[in-house]
Amino acid sequence: MTSALFRHIETLQKRETWGAFLDAGTGVNSSLWSTGLSTSRWCGVTGSRAHAAEVEAAISNRLREQDRLIVGNWADFYLLEGERFDTVLADYLLGAVEGFAPYFQAQLFARLKPLVSRRLYVVGLDPYIVGDAPTVASRIVRAIGRLRDSCLLLADETPYREYPAEWAINALTAAGFRVTSARRFANRYRERWVNGQLDMGLRRLARLEDQGLADAMRTHIEELRAQALEICRREDGLRHGHDYVVACEV
Repeated sequence: MTSALFRHIETLQKRETWGAFLDAGTGVNSSLWSTGLSTSRWCGVTGSRAHAAEVEAAISNRLREQDRLIVGNWADFYLLEGERFDTVLADYLLGAVEGFAPYFQAQLFARLKPLVSRRLYVVGLDPYIVGDAPTVASRIVRAIGRLRDSCLLLADETPYREYPAEWAINALTAAGFRVTSARRFANRYRERWVNGQLDMGLRRLARLEDQGLADAMRTHIEELRAQALEICRREDGLRHGHDYVVACEV
């Protein structure tokens, strides 16, 4: 099922052709959507070999001779050097870059600009582990995010770092893009999200040197899971925060 965010991008694209398409932070969801479009060629880039294997398994029957799936890092300025794409999608790339090139976000859009010949679509997530938490659901979402990131840090991994839509718009403008549309979409997190985020933290605990701390973290994870799932079922999801789509042209 196509997400509301991708349907919105299709609406913004109107009847313009997609042309050569770059999925600059490809994942299973974005690759399934973008390889279903009428593109002249498709290129997907991910920073993780394991992630690339998941994407390849999902879209292998869709890839044409002119299509490519690349493992690379946008901090490598030789990556796709000299190439141009009519349409570029940065689907949650802004937050994910932190895990592969820490502190590179301020340079990301300037890095992508030479690759964009027509239009760039940025899909992002407003940070939800900071700011106001006016409801029980909001506090639960923030607690899950903080606990997940704590597990990643203790396992010597770098969590993603999300930036708000306003920051993204300012950075795009500074990089020389002309922003043509910006819209937020309210989030409602379901049981699958709760389990996915907490399980991500749970899997890291075996790597902690202090297994007493790991045991305490496991207990806390399961207590938070039970609380979150109960609220999810009672309130039909955890309503908190927003995703956003920013469209811009060169």
